[in-house]
Amino acid sequence: MCTWRESVDCLMSYGTDRVEMFRLAATYVDRILKGAKPADLPVQQPTKLVLVVNLKTARGLRLTVPPSVLGRADEVIDP
Repeated sequence: MCTWRESVDCLMSYGTDRVEMFRLAATYVDRILKGAKPADLPVQQPTKLVLVVNLKTARGLRLTVPPSVLGRADEVIDP
């Protein structure tokens, strides 16, 4: 199990959407450059977690991924 989707050799990854995290960081930079004090900015947390299942790795490990897990996955890698 991996944290980032880019680790495609893992069986599954479950974590934040990195693009969303970078977008949130960019809004902070924009606000600071426009004069906001960093101490006055609210703490933000990711609101979306992404589940990716790699069926090629599952087959290599001789595992069967239940349909309930596949149905909840945001992305299924099946080359």
